[in-house]
Amino acid sequence: MRRPNWQQTELTVGELSARSGVAVSALHFYERQGLIASTRTSGNQRRYRRDALRRVALIQIAQQVGIPLAVLRSQLETLPQDRAPNRQDWERLTADWRVELDQRIKRLEQLRDKFTDCVGCGCLSIDRCVLANRNDQLGEAGNGPRRLLDGG
Repeated sequence: MRRPNWQQTELTVGELSARSGVAVSALHFYERQGLIASTRTSGNQRRYRRDALRRVALIQIAQQVGIPLAVLRSQLETLPQDRAPNRQDWERLTADWRVELDQRIKRLEQLRDKFTDCVGCGCLSIDRCVLANRNDQLGEAGNGPRRLLDGG
């Protein structure tokens, strides 16, 4: 497979796959999900604009940090269609992720720091629960891991 040159404005699906490290089948999936777009040649072959490389990289990052594809799709729809996204476009796009990621980090830190003492369920099954959750007070708030979800 030939390497695309920097002057090349469009990439084949194989070139996009090789440059991004993403399988062709995944690129087709991203296209079906509305995350990337292609045009078709007269021979019905897909062609992607070069900026699809940036979109694919962003999709990979979003997946690694757990951003749902539906959220990502709606955010990608806000990018300009008449030009390649620039740094400011990407910064605006990812700024919304910060709050969600900070919340996830907090929950993970709580889980890491409190899991061995109590899973936060209010079950009183661990000897320390009686100290942290006397008389199963957390159970009155409902089922599930109350301490970890409520920031306790």
